[in-house]
Amino acid sequence: MWSYYQKSILYLLLMNSVFGVDADEVKSVSVKEGEFVTLLSDDTKIQTQHQIVWMFGPQDSRIAEIHKKNIDLYESKRVFGDRLKLDGQTGSLNITDMRISDSGLYKLMIISNRGTSYKRFDVRVYARLSVPVISRDSSQRSSSSERSSASTCLLLCSVMNVTRVSLSWYKGNSLLSSISVSDLNIRLSLPLDVEYQDNNTYRCVVSNPIANQTQHLNIKDVCRPYSDLLRSRLTLLAVAVMFISVFLFWRFRTKCWPN
Repeated sequence: MWSYYQKSILYLLLMNSVFGVDADEVKSVSVKEGEFVTLLSDDTKIQTQHQIVWMFGPQDSRIAEIHKKNIDLYESKRVFGDRLKLDGQTGSLNITDMRISDSGLYKLMIISNRGTSYKRFDVRVYARLSVPVISRDSSQRSSSSERSSASTCLLLCSVMNVTRVSLSWYKGNSLLSSISVSDLNIRLSLPLDVEYQDNNTYRCVVSNPIANQTQHLNIKDVCRPYSDLLRSRLTLLAVAVMFISVFLFWRFRTKCWPN
């Protein structure tokens, strides 16, 4: 009698030899939104007796097929529009203007007189990254002592409409803090406390597996003590009051003492 373990090993050997299936082999493909991707069948030329079937998504929906040299695109028009093309010579799948919704598992089934073989592609489409924005967070104060909050500046590094990214603060080449999200389409922000007189170099980086964008921090441009800000605003107010006074005096003088 065959044991359960022996039967399992025999079944796997038969699957690999007869059907050519490698259940664990999945090729990862990463692409930026708006670019194109080609999923190769690895066949240099499709024979007349070959049947090529491409499937997509968790339901293994058929999106393209070659049978006896005839090409059928099934429901691909509804999902991909005119962006999907099937190479009639090699069976490779071409998709242009990639979108986030095109991410997922693509399966290729090749049926020939030698048996059936499979290929799988895990396609990840990443949105194009914008440069992060560094701003002062005036709505909050440092949680430390009053003396510390009076001498520090709380900053926010932010990016909009992001998905599957990491947002990080660096001091020189050292990582200070980081936050990652998988599925999010709102504003993502990461705080940083710095001293007004800090001369170190800081940068904020947003990244995904295939790209990154960096914004360097100029503390003097973003962070100014509140006393300096108040002084600047009072100066601007005084200048505005002076100009208004001069204008009103000129209008009054023109009306009262016309030429």
